[in-house]
Amino acid sequence: MPLPFLTADRAFETADDVALPFDDRDRWRRPYRPGPWRVGAAALALLLASYVLFAAVIIALTGSVSEAGTVFGCSLVVIAAALRLLRVGVWVSDRGLRHVGFLRTRTLPWERVLAVRTVQQPVRWLGLPRTVQGEALTVVRRDAPGEAVPLLTTHGADFLARPEAFDRAADAVEAWASENRRG
Repeated sequence: MPLPFLTADRAFETADDVALPFDDRDRWRRPYRPGPWRVGAAALALLLASYVLFAAVIIALTGSVSEAGTVFGCSLVVIAAALRLLRVGVWVSDRGLRHVGFLRTRTLPWERVLAVRTVQQPVRWLGLPRTVQGEALTVVRRDAPGEAVPLLTTHGADFLARPEAFDRAADAVEAWASENRRG
């Protein structure tokens, strides 16, 4: 029985860590799999949410429904944050490049993309303020040719200690960019 979150892998072996197939090019898709750090953090957040939900039930059974509602609301916030954490990353389609952050999503049409390239530079380690030397996949926009915005890094939650997965993801995004850039 195929699982719904694995159906995009039907053309590939599940042991391979390759980009998703391009069946429907108008649909937004992430050309790489979420990394173990991202999935682990989301799993821990969902585990915490289950304990908070259980606490809400116990509080409701003891008679304080308003406090149970507050605790239940907190658990919903934790669940929403875990799901958003799983969506963070770079998504591509025929329409453009979408950089999904935890709080903000930016979409850049291919017409506005000047270049997508991999560069050696100091990168943030797991999104924290500490920087280390690594590689970053950057995008240069036509309206700001001197400014390169990092999309993916070798020390992010998706690619930490997985340099070959970063190379495949960078190659996939660069391929989308070279195929779809117009003008």
